[in-house]
Amino acid sequence: MSDRPVYRIATIPGDGVGPEVVAAACRVVDAAGERFAFEVDWSEHAAGGAAIDAYGVAIRDEDVAACGAADAILLGAVGGPKWDDPKAAVRPEQALFRLRGALGLFANLRPVTVHPTIAASAAPVRAELLEGVDLLIVRELTGGLYFGARTEATGAPGERHASDTLPYSESEIRRVVRLAFELARSRRGRLTSVDKANVLATSRLWRTVVEEMRSEYPDVEVGHQLVDSCAMLLIKQPAQFDVLVTENLFGDILSDEAGVLAGSLGMLPSASLGERRTAYGTFGLYEPIHGSAPDIAGQDRANPIGTILSAAMLLRLSLGRPDAADAIEAAVDAALDAGWRTGDIAAAGQPDERLEVVGTTALASAVVNALAAGAAASVPA
Repeated sequence: MSDRPVYRIATIPGDGVGPEVVAAACRVVDAAGERFAFEVDWSEHAAGGAAIDAYGVAIRDEDVAACGAADAILLGAVGGPKWDDPKAAVRPEQALFRLRGALGLFANLRPVTVHPTIAASAAPVRAELLEGVDLLIVRELTGGLYFGARTEATGAPGERHASDTLPYSESEIRRVVRLAFELARSRRGRLTSVDKANVLATSRLWRTVVEEMRSEYPDVEVGHQLVDSCAMLLIKQPAQFDVLVTENLFGDILSDEAGVLAGSLGMLPSASLGERRTAYGTFGLYEPIHGSAPDIAGQDRANPIGTILSAAMLLRLSLGRPDAADAIEAAVDAALDAGWRTGDIAAAGQPDERLEVVGTTALASAVVNALAAGAAASVPA
């Protein structure tokens, strides 16, 4: 019998390119297990459109329970044109809301770093603005407009009316802000709270709570930024930010906007965390921030880097394996340095004799090879 630790990871491949990028990340994690002497007990669960087609629900109760019983969850993506009717009673995104609510996942962490070779070619932002960019967006996940009471459109055409409410309680704000303070303390000590306090009552409560808590963290520099100006500064002066904390809708929009800094949404990982501890770390759900990309699904064209880096976050935060996480991140850097690219990050119009545009499987193989070699990736032929 092996004396290696065995970690239980639940996978949700989901829809579109989800199965492809999850398979790529699983290969990389298994390779890390070979190098660092651990094993993974993988389980697979349906959610999103795949679950709607198979079971008539976005996710089954038994799959939620199985995911909760694992040490962590790795998710691909959910949704697609087939299930894109916003009036449908059952929609793919309901699976995500269900998992967040049932498993107490209240904070989404989205790190944004810039790989120099990608920034120089794929990012639409000038390269000099990207120097030193290393920021973390902390998004509240269980409150706000997504969970407030709503009234669907009623009335005659031309006079229809609909409403959504944006509720937040002090306890919801306080727990995610505390996490953001702790993360800022462990990084460069700067926290930016993003709100719309000049308009929204919930934002004024949010800002009040942040101000009340700042005395607990005298070593953290605190600033407030209105969401519209923050959106501008993320492109104009992104290197000024360290940790940003904000409510659900603002965080959703700003973190997707930040994808342009990395050159592609396919490059960015995320972690959804709660307060629950496992035997190894903090229980969480990990996923790339990109969508299901149905237009390239099944074509071996999806960028697996965001999912691979999400798996690295999983290893670090939920499984207590910073050794494996560091090695995976170094292997990704090595593969990119060596010139391996998927189409979304290819240097269009900037030919490089080392550049090789490949598919999902080949890029994952380059990372696996770099990992096995101690983060030295071979240059494409």
